[in-house]
Amino acid sequence: GGVMFSLEEVSYYFPLKTLWRSFFCALVAAFVLQSINPFGNDKAVLFFVEYSNPWMFFELIPFLLLGVIGGVVGAFFIWCNIKWCRYRKASRLGQYPVLEVLCIAGATAFLAFPNPYTRMNASDLIFLLFSECGVTNQAGICEYYNRNFTDVNQDAALAQAGPGVYTAMWQLTLALFFKLAATIFTFGLKVPAGLFIPSLAMGAIIGRMVGIGMEQLVFVHQDTLPWFLQCQSSQASCITPGLYAMVGSAAVLGGITRMTVSLVVIMFELTGGIHYIVPIMAATMASKWVGDAIRRMGIYDAHIDLNGYPFLDIKEEFDHTTLAADVMQPQTNDPLVVLTQDSMNLGEVEEILQRTDHNGFPVVVSVESQYLVGFVLRRDLKLAIQNAKSRVESVSRESLVLFTNQIPIVENRMMNNMNDTNIYTPLKLWKILDLAPTCITDKTPMETVINMF
Repeated sequence: GGVMFSLEEVSYYFPLKTLWRSFFCALVAAFVLQSINPFGNDKAVLFFVEYSNPWMFFELIPFLLLGVIGGVVGAFFIWCNIKWCRYRKASRLGQYPVLEVLCIAGATAFLAFPNPYTRMNASDLIFLLFSECGVTNQAGICEYYNRNFTDVNQDAALAQAGPGVYTAMWQLTLALFFKLAATIFTFGLKVPAGLFIPSLAMGAIIGRMVGIGMEQLVFVHQDTLPWFLQCQSSQASCITPGLYAMVGSAAVLGGITRMTVSLVVIMFELTGGIHYIVPIMAATMASKWVGDAIRRMGIYDAHIDLNGYPFLDIKEEFDHTTLAADVMQPQTNDPLVVLTQDSMNLGEVEEILQRTDHNGFPVVVSVESQYLVGFVLRRDLKLAIQNAKSRVESVSRESLVLFTNQIPIVENRMMNNMNDTNIYTPLKLWKILDLAPTCITDKTPMETVINMF
């Protein structure tokens, strides 16, 4: 999951050697995690679940519905969070980050305590919503009429929801709104408040509520609707609300981050539920399609755009029918700063380094014939000049700077103005010259230019 996440979301350049290194690091991390056993269940996953019933084909419809809900919730979350972060940057609130953290922490403690589903740890809440009803999970969302969990091996048959389920439903609704509002305000704070676990919690709440509603719908209409006839032959409940919670988690997280392949792998690794990859895939794709239809950018791309980073997203397509010449701005005020390969002295090169801040300079044949020879980096040029001054005493501001391995023939008039003892040693810097820099012509299509960038 980590390798897929770095490939899909983090990296824009992922060569094969990086793939193997990432896979090796993930292998070491998994081995260490398994040896430590931090969750106390002999599993290397946080929310290990094992459902007793397979999913039915007609359940793909509510799974796709969860994907639609996840896309809408994700787009709404991104819109609200960006609005709040933009207000924080523009107002005086951004000048007091510690005070903002303390206020939000106090408000969270005050508002979260009355509701048992917001009072508990978010990881515990997710695991509770993922779990099946049984001996260890009977109260609240598992309070049904005519269900007996005294036998550990007995499956939970279809039953009518009791008062505890309805109480849990409105408590989960309040918890959903609280989690959504809290995550909107906390993502972007000066503390690592996190995004994955709150998103999984919101999705698990939505999924569990949809799962309970689907379960009651099948209980009421199992004899009338043709889709539910296969539930009559089963002694156990053919609807697993915990599975809906898992699918809802993937849907909301996908709607916020717009992950697809890596999200399915991460959900499989978090829960160990390999038999439920198809529902997760369906919900994830529906979530991405709906989210992209409402708002194109995910949460990470939106924050990159908010901060004004010069970033060309590899997932975004740029349609241009123009050429590079139509976009390039001609330098009308200042001439292009270039170095010549054999006609500049050290003083002229140092003057260019002082009055400009470019990271590198093109090297041309001459000022008259600006045929490109290569490209030299500012860092390499300064370092080479410092080394030459420290090694050779006869280096002066009058010394020629050569980006070629051939010493040019000096004109007779220059020789007449010099004594033989005053001829300075030239600086041969052709070894630091990049002879094959990335370059384009003015007739290059803009799509090629953007792909190169």
